[in-house]
Amino acid sequence: MKDSILVINCGSSSLKFAILANAGQTTLVEGIADRLGSSESSITFKYQEKKSIVMLDEGNHKNAVTQVKLWLSAHSDIEHSLIGIGHRVVHGGEAFTKSVLINQEVINGITDCSKFAPLHNPAHAKGIEVAFELFPGLPQVAVFDTAFHQTLAPEQFLYPIPMSFYREHHFRKYGFHGTSYRYISQRLAQISLGSDQQGVLVAHLGNGASTCAINHGQSSDTSMGITPLEGLMMGTRSGSLDPSLISFISHAENISADEALDILSKKSGLLGVSEISNDCRTLEEAMASGDQRAKLALDMFAARTAKHLVSVATTLESIDHLVFTGGIGENSSYLRQVICSHLKALNINIDSTLNESAPRGAEYDITANNSNTTVWVIPTNEELMIALDTISLIQH
Repeated sequence: MKDSILVINCGSSSLKFAILANAGQTTLVEGIADRLGSSESSITFKYQEKKSIVMLDEGNHKNAVTQVKLWLSAHSDIEHSLIGIGHRVVHGGEAFTKSVLINQEVINGITDCSKFAPLHNPAHAKGIEVAFELFPGLPQVAVFDTAFHQTLAPEQFLYPIPMSFYREHHFRKYGFHGTSYRYISQRLAQISLGSDQQGVLVAHLGNGASTCAINHGQSSDTSMGITPLEGLMMGTRSGSLDPSLISFISHAENISADEALDILSKKSGLLGVSEISNDCRTLEEAMASGDQRAKLALDMFAARTAKHLVSVATTLESIDHLVFTGGIGENSSYLRQVICSHLKALNINIDSTLNESAPRGAEYDITANNSNTTVWVIPTNEELMIALDTISLIQH
C-alpha cells in the first residue's frame, strides 16, 4: 500500500529519520546519523527490532541521506510505498505560519531564517536539497517548530526594545517545540474531551526545554524567544538571565560577546551548574549517591520550569490541565514532583504514588485528589505530526 512518509530531521551535527506508514501510526524503520562533521560519524538503522550501524566515509548530511536511499533500495517494498517526505524545520520566522509544500521559494525562506537559527536552518536547507536530488518526483513538505506560536498576541511576542528593530529586522519572540505542542494539544483533546476549549499548560522538557500556554487549542505564550536560548534552564543552555552577564563574562574572561554567548548556549544549564553532565539520568544517579551539585542543578531546573509555567499561564483564563512531555518530562518522576511542589500556590498537586509508578512511554494521569488542575504525562510524537501534515498537503 502506497502511504509511507519519510520523515527527516536534520540537526547541526545529526540527522534523525523515520519511515511511517498507516497514516503515521506504524514506524517501519527509524534511525539516526550522528557525529556528522567528524571522522567518527555513523548511521544507525532500527528495523524489525534489530539495529545495524553503517560508518560514514564522509560524515555529512548528503552522505547520511544517501545511506537512507541505499537502505531503501535494498528494501524495495518500503521504497515503493513512499508517497512523500516531511522535513522538520526549526525556524520559519514570520514567513511560515503553517506547514507547506516545498518549492524553491520555501527553500529561500528557510535560508533567510538562518540568521535566527545558524546551526539548524542551513542543515535543514541542505537536507531538503539532497532529498530532492535523491528522491526526484516525491513531493516534500516543511513543518516548522515556530509555526504553532504565530497565534501569540503582539504584547506577548514583541520585545520591549526600539520598535525599529522589529520593523526592520523582525527581532521578536518566535518560540519553538511547536510541533510537539500541537501534538499534545490534539492528543489531549482525544483523551480529555473538551480540553481544546480550556486552558492547558505544557512543559516540554528535554535537553532543550520550554513551556507553553495553550488557550482553546492555540498557543498564547511560550518561554523560548527569538532563539531557543530564552526561557528555562536546559541541558547546556542557561535560559533567561540578565543580558548584562554577556558583557560581564566577556570582560572577565577577555573574550568576545559571541564567545560569551557560546558559553551560555553550550556550557551552561544542567552541565554548567552540576559540572558533571547535561544528562538528567546521570545527574539523578549522582544525586542518589549524595552529590550535592547534581541535586542543586536539578532543583534549579525544576524551580525555573515552575516559574516559566506560571509566567505563560498569565495568558490563560483558567489552568485546567498541566502536561509533562519530552524525554525528561516523560521519564523523571523526581523533577515532576519538585516542579509541582513549586506550583502549590496555584493548587496544582500530583499524587506521589501515581507519579512514581507512571509507566514509561504511556499516557498517565498523575493528579492528586485535592488538585484544581489535571496533571498528565503524555509522550510527544513530532514524527506523527510531520507525517500527517505531509499526507494532508500531498493529498490536497
